[in-house]
Amino acid sequence: MKMTYVNLGNTGLKISRLALGCMTYGDPSTGTHDWALNEDDSRPFIRQAIEAGINFFDTANAYSVGGSEVVVGKLVKEFAKRDDVVLATKVHFPVGKGGPNRMGLSRKALIAECDASLKRMGTDYIDLYQIHRWDPATPIEETLETLTDLIKAGKVRYIGASSMYAWQFSKALYTSKINGWARFVSMQPHYNLLYREEEREIIPLCQDQGVAVIPWSPLARGRLTKPAADDSLRSRKDPFAQSLYLPEDQKIIDVVAQIASERGVPMAQIALAWTASRPGITAPIIGATKPHHITDAVDALDIDLTEEEVGRLENLYTPRPVSGLSR
Repeated sequence: MKMTYVNLGNTGLKISRLALGCMTYGDPSTGTHDWALNEDDSRPFIRQAIEAGINFFDTANAYSVGGSEVVVGKLVKEFAKRDDVVLATKVHFPVGKGGPNRMGLSRKALIAECDASLKRMGTDYIDLYQIHRWDPATPIEETLETLTDLIKAGKVRYIGASSMYAWQFSKALYTSKINGWARFVSMQPHYNLLYREEEREIIPLCQDQGVAVIPWSPLARGRLTKPAADDSLRSRKDPFAQSLYLPEDQKIIDVVAQIASERGVPMAQIALAWTASRPGITAPIIGATKPHHITDAVDALDIDLTEEEVGRLENLYTPRPVSGLSR
């Protein structure tokens, strides 16, 4: 299909219907992401994404201790003009070792980390600067005023958030409104067929407030793309992923496999077609370590699931405790 573009929430910024998540690209030698691809191995995927029409690239300062930002910033500029892409990064977790002010969302941390991200990516502005998690140690007023100052300084165009409770996000939106500060325009929640708790509060809140929803891990860290017996280097070395899902999820994975077989398409296309078509979803964030990952993701946007298929995919879901917010 030809890539289509949508507005990022209530802004005028146009993004592709898919974002390329770049945690995979960086420096495996840092010890934080052993399964990451180095610059040379990452190059084909950045190029393929751009050639497929993807203009939205999401990374974070903590990925590969800053190595992901270095690789993404360099490779994007090899294949596209800077103003033709939307570069998003995140801030909260510590980058390497250091004192207590190397992490969190204080004014000191935000200004220092924003400057460091700009330097690593080799750019003079960040299109979407996202808080990676809520920081209970810093007043949200301090965080929002600082983010507003970064926008006024020309270093950031828009601000977004990721993985928090709805009451926290609602408080942030209200605080921006009453103080005339910049407002979060996007939310990056954990959302897929195996984890749907965000349907209860955060997604309806975003729909009500005109906030873009750009979910991470729409394929459940690859679990929805293959039979359970198959695994990968990442699935073996990613303890965070192992903490997110339940044994009973296998029933849903089996249904994805059945529908994929009936349609004659890969499982990834069925799982991503479901996520991308859910109410309120703006652009799922996909990962890619093989060429067909991007091809499957783009093709998934052409799949219209029937009501019967959606029912089969959704009916076996087991509600569970909220997870993925505190990391």
